[in-house]
Amino acid sequence: MRIKKTALAQTVPNFVRLSHLRRLKGTEQVAAVCFRVRKGQIEFLLVETDGGRWTFPKGSVESGLTDAQSAALEAYEEAGVHGRIEEAAFARYIRRKNAGVVRPTVEVVVNAHLCEVSRLEEPQELDRNPTWCSAEKAKRRLRERRIEADGAEHCRVVDLAVSRIQRWHMGVTRPE
Repeated sequence: MRIKKTALAQTVPNFVRLSHLRRLKGTEQVAAVCFRVRKGQIEFLLVETDGGRWTFPKGSVESGLTDAQSAALEAYEEAGVHGRIEEAAFARYIRRKNAGVVRPTVEVVVNAHLCEVSRLEEPQELDRNPTWCSAEKAKRRLRERRIEADGAEHCRVVDLAVSRIQRWHMGVTRPE
């Protein structure tokens, strides 16, 4: 029995090509926006990528873990962070990932979770160079060596984080 493509599409409305699924793999990640408040000033912990760019600790969601748990694991592995992480993402941003010569640039959605750092130890990943920065210095570093749109997305996340952290430290709400 031969089934026409149109008939198949009508009988299986959620049909998706496997090649499309392969392109979508890895298009969503989590980030830990690690911070501390020192002498009344908010500082962010950034890590350096292999390519020399500064970023938040981030990666894919681990099987069996929530987004927040995966973000906390990335913070621990990349920056040696111990602390408290917010369960719900406070921001989402887009990161453009160059997939190579043959494949076009892929847009990756990153769900950002605030992580209040209580202490640091040596990171598991080498050459990450975890570094504390003021909000302004973090924004400068996050714009370096990025296309303008990506730099703006990272700066927006810092601004949202600052606003949220200030509300916490004014006693309105505290992270879980």
